[in-house]
Amino acid sequence: MNDTTAAGPIAGVEHWTNKGDVRLFLWQKYAGTPQGKRAVLFVHGSSMASTPTFDLAVPGRPDSSVMDWFAQRGFDTWCVDMEGYGRSTKSRDIVCDIANGADDLVAATDYIMRTRGVKKFFVYGISSGALRAAAFAERHPERVARLALDAYVWTGEGSPTLEQRRKKLPEFTKSKRRPIDRAFVHSIFQRDHPDCADMRTVDAFADAILALDDSMPNGTYIDMCSKLPVNDPARITVPTIVMRGQYDGIAGMADLLAFFAKLPNPDKQFVVMPGISHASFQQKNYLLVYHILHAFFTQPKPDYVGPAH
Repeated sequence: MNDTTAAGPIAGVEHWTNKGDVRLFLWQKYAGTPQGKRAVLFVHGSSMASTPTFDLAVPGRPDSSVMDWFAQRGFDTWCVDMEGYGRSTKSRDIVCDIANGADDLVAATDYIMRTRGVKKFFVYGISSGALRAAAFAERHPERVARLALDAYVWTGEGSPTLEQRRKKLPEFTKSKRRPIDRAFVHSIFQRDHPDCADMRTVDAFADAILALDDSMPNGTYIDMCSKLPVNDPARITVPTIVMRGQYDGIAGMADLLAFFAKLPNPDKQFVVMPGISHASFQQKNYLLVYHILHAFFTQPKPDYVGPAH
């Protein structure tokens, strides 16, 4: 697939790698050549595979693909379907929890480092993808240049979304997967502030999700309802931005600020995104989100950081 832009043609390349017996699908997009470019790894959430989230096409809505947008600005962009999602293996009798997703990110970065010579990644995770990305950064800080956590939740305190979701925990624990349909995708946008996204984008998002999956793993829901916190901020030593949508119900503000205060690296930011609820890249204010993320990823390294206190 090739799209012509002002920055030249954008190439999309399909890749596959293995995590033991599991096959993982990776998708790469770049303008011109990927050689020598900074690599971004986008990490999807609980209820959709990677390409619907990060490479969405919506007629009449320019730059709906965040991968294209970053590719046009000189990045080599990647996403990966976690095990149990999209094109990746769905056959194992497991719940595909946060820790398993971090394993997938290890396998994906192993492949990219081996085949493309990338040494460090700019990592963005959204919702449970942010928990996966944070777990990966805890395990492999040497692979993460900068970490962006969007729609993140730490302890779950003050989360109206998780309060409602916990009521279904017994149902989630009875099976490895849960069915999804168009009404479910619509509910993602209706639960916090319906006016934050337009129906044309929501329908295009639903089309892309349902073309790949009719059910989703329950593991991340179970973790987020019963096992939080799954990340230790003291072990996240890389430069980090916490991105919180104004109306996002997944995490209370106090919960996120407490997490942010414990991040040890002084190169850190906390950003509230106005007019954003959940699923940031599918909101009306999506270009604001792109700008925030791009500014963080392109921020110069400080020449001096004072002594630790």
